[in-house]
Amino acid sequence: MASVDLRDNLLGISWVDSGWVPILNPSNVLEYFSERSNPFYDRTCNNEVVKMQRLTLDHLNQMVGVEYILLHAQEPILYIIRKQQRQSPTQVIPLADYYIIAGVVYQAPDLGSVISSRVLSAVHGIQSAFDEAMSFCRYHPSKGYWWHFKDQEEKERVKPKSKRKEEPSSLFQRQRVDTLLLDLRNKFPPTFYQVFSHSRSIVEVKKEPEVPVETVKPPEERETKPPAPPGPPRPAPQTTPNKPPPEKRARLQ
Repeated sequence: MASVDLRDNLLGISWVDSGWVPILNPSNVLEYFSERSNPFYDRTCNNEVVKMQRLTLDHLNQMVGVEYILLHAQEPILYIIRKQQRQSPTQVIPLADYYIIAGVVYQAPDLGSVISSRVLSAVHGIQSAFDEAMSFCRYHPSKGYWWHFKDQEEKERVKPKSKRKEEPSSLFQRQRVDTLLLDLRNKFPPTFYQVFSHSRSIVEVKKEPEVPVETVKPPEERETKPPAPPGPPRPAPQTTPNKPPPEKRARLQ
């Protein structure tokens, strides 16, 4: 495949002659386009031959080769000039179109360039969207994948800080913890001790009735008794033997 020279691609440049005094119109627009500083103008065209021979533009129909014609005019701002290859007075092949807007000359892109530019713009937009989406993607082994956008960070900054609730454990974490606990139990089985409960004897303590406290009289109110005179000694009391009680007899009625 032959390499394409970037200098031959004139779609990205424009040309204007600020020293052109007359106002553009359909009669002088081709003269303005044929200036020597215009990069879009071909010096070997039939228009240059007619200009050097001081002929009218009607003689272009009788010549063969590259020529420029005014295709469309919308005074005073828009003019379209076509570059074409003339093979006979009735047969021509279009080569390129140029449009002049407010004195500035541009080359109109061909269909292939338009499609290529649109496809590249679409691919660039899709690639940029994928890159931006991947920048918001997050991953953690316990949580998996989730999206973290910049708008969410701004909302969290604006909101008042509150205590974050503890997130519940996932199913994977619970199953993993249960497996680890079961392994530890198998390696280190627990030992059980039997506890005996001793019965305690309950002793009832009966309280004695409280004795009423006698009122104590003051010493002035107490009766003073004179001491008894000494008398003869009293005889010792006689001890009587213990006798059984008398038998009870039935009474006759």
